[in-house]
Amino acid sequence: MGIKREKGFLYYLDKQGDVSCAKMARGKNKGGKPKKVAKCGIKRKEGYLYFIDKAGDVSCAKMVRGGKKKKSKK
Repeated sequence: MGIKREKGFLYYLDKQGDVSCAKMARGKNKGGKPKKVAKCGIKRKEGYLYFIDKAGDVSCAKMVRGGKKKKSKK
């Protein structure tokens, strides 16, 4: 796909499976409303993280559910 990314914007895969972007919030400045950049219609799989890679393509990676176990209260 090769999406051209602009500095200061956050690119992500929205709920419809399309690529959207929104202006990033910085300090007191609030972010902007999201706008669609490309229609992809990607069907998401559970347990995967979807992102836009450096080449501007949609990629996914299996989520790692690790970390320390919480101690139970007694």
